[in-house]
Amino acid sequence: MMYGKNMKKKTILFLIVSFTLILTLSGCIDNKSVPTKNPSEKLNISNVTTSWNLSFLFGTKEEASSRLEELKNRTIYINETYRLKFDNLTGPVLLSYLEDEKEFLKSLENLWAFGYAQNSLNVNDKFYETFLSNIQDLATEHEKATSFAAIKLTSVSKDDWDKIFAQEPGLEKYRPYLESEYIRFLYHRPQNESHAAFLANISNQRMKLETIALKEITNNVTVAGNITLENGEEYAINSQSYYTLLSTDKNRNNRKKGYDRRFYHLINESDRMAKLYSQKAKLDDLYARELNYSDYYEEKMFDSYLTKEQIQDMNLVFKERKNVFDPYFKFRQDKLELQQLRPYDLFMQLMNEPDKKYNYTDSLIEIQQSYSKMDPVFNEIFIKTVTGNYMDVYPAPGNGKQPGGYAISLCALKSPSIIFMNYDGLIDDKKTITHELGHDINFYLMGNTVDYYYCGGPEYEMEIPSTFNEELFVDYAIGNYDKDTAVAVLSQHIGEYQNYFTFQPLITEFEYGAHKISSTKDNVSGAELNSLWTNLSKEYRSNSIEYYNEDSSEWTYINHIYLTNNYYTFNYAVSKAISLSLFKKYRDNPEEFNKNYIEYLSAGTTLNPKEKLKKYFDIDIDKKLFEDAMDIVELRINELVEIENKQA
Repeated sequence: MMYGKNMKKKTILFLIVSFTLILTLSGCIDNKSVPTKNPSEKLNISNVTTSWNLSFLFGTKEEASSRLEELKNRTIYINETYRLKFDNLTGPVLLSYLEDEKEFLKSLENLWAFGYAQNSLNVNDKFYETFLSNIQDLATEHEKATSFAAIKLTSVSKDDWDKIFAQEPGLEKYRPYLESEYIRFLYHRPQNESHAAFLANISNQRMKLETIALKEITNNVTVAGNITLENGEEYAINSQSYYTLLSTDKNRNNRKKGYDRRFYHLINESDRMAKLYSQKAKLDDLYARELNYSDYYEEKMFDSYLTKEQIQDMNLVFKERKNVFDPYFKFRQDKLELQQLRPYDLFMQLMNEPDKKYNYTDSLIEIQQSYSKMDPVFNEIFIKTVTGNYMDVYPAPGNGKQPGGYAISLCALKSPSIIFMNYDGLIDDKKTITHELGHDINFYLMGNTVDYYYCGGPEYEMEIPSTFNEELFVDYAIGNYDKDTAVAVLSQHIGEYQNYFTFQPLITEFEYGAHKISSTKDNVSGAELNSLWTNLSKEYRSNSIEYYNEDSSEWTYINHIYLTNNYYTFNYAVSKAISLSLFKKYRDNPEEFNKNYIEYLSAGTTLNPKEKLKKYFDIDIDKKLFEDAMDIVELRINELVEIENKQA
């Protein structure tokens, strides 16, 4: 997963980078390239690290706190230096402001990365909980203090922009940035500084609610209590153990007990989470309406260079073609020797030893081999990341470690990303590693190629390298594993296609509906949101599976819906459809693909997403893209059946 945080106009994201790019956009590209080592260098497992050493960010809590205080003073300096000068804005003044603002944002990104990472290791650590809150407050105060710049830069006429650029040639390298972050927001901007301060306070409230929600999910929502397994063992259900049980325990009664315990526990949690979510939804839409959008969903589409119609077309294709997955469900049903599939059968690994654990370093070696046909820079960044204390690998839910995984961009330092994981050793964990490394490669390439202001992009674009990496690993598994393991990997991967193309769009539709409900009521109940979730899920789900009659509260534990940067998950579906199209091009011509792909990953926001996808791969985000994606799903299902039917 890639995370995003909107702090001011600069988006602080979690991901990786790729390699050197030569563009005709004067000044946008940093001529420093990633240093080339031995492209065939093999991983030395004795050098692999499995926990973070964040001292390269800040050595101590005191050092980080001191830097936070320095940034508060920096905000005052920027305000006092540029406020009056913006009344009669000139090119040299704007250039100087952009450079000073950039340095502030770099420092803020490093502080936030440090605080968020430490908080993820233990959501109950009061220091980092408070530290994150203080960073959020600083971001809010800085947004207020510099709102004069945002107001001015979103109201400059075209003629005046031409004059400003003519006055200062050094501004040319920031033209795409100014276009994407200010000029295009002429009709979606704060009215004045009081209005900007009002908006900043709303953002702060939303950030605080996100922190509260993630803590609740870690400590309560995903902690469902104990069950007694058939062998008499007491088994605690939490965010990590739940999926381990459902994917590895051959005893169906055990899987049902675990599923039921969590299913009904989530219902019990739904009223509390509905109250929290409804607060957030009201603030989301209030913020958007203040900026002349109909709601936050419209704002999200505008920010992403997408339209509601494109996403509606996507959802329609996935609903109309949901039966593409029926042969896969039949395959799973037959493999498990069941009369009827139920929800607790969908995660089960289809292999003789589903609970087999794989050594982390062995998994890394296989992932490295899956990059063998990619540009050598993939291998270079991979080794630097997995041996440099950039990855925190193993779960520790008992110590307050947050569930899930992510990668945090460190473009400001031109460094590999901080990668957060909960590696349990199961076979599907291997794909999680390469997913996060895909983010890492992307951000590392951007950070070492383009100016800091261009390190980012909409979420669907940022998810492309991670989902593309998954395809590389699956092809490696099919070509190198024994039949039983290859079937398990491909089956699980097809199950993830269903997740990408049904579950993730469903989440976004749920968010939209939940926002509508919240806008008309002071108090929203868990039952209302459970009903909304269940009714929407019926539009996407297959009749091949016998679901529970009760309304599901599955929405309660989904981190993404509580993010300040919400309406996130449709991006996974868009990115996966693009990745499948890219993967076909890679298979057809690896050499040509690699050249375009490295440039694509390195370009950041020097081109807008639509232009960039068209320039390098001649791809449009339209109904055909999603139809083609479902065609590839069909091919993968056929491939699964062929592997199963092969003689051992």
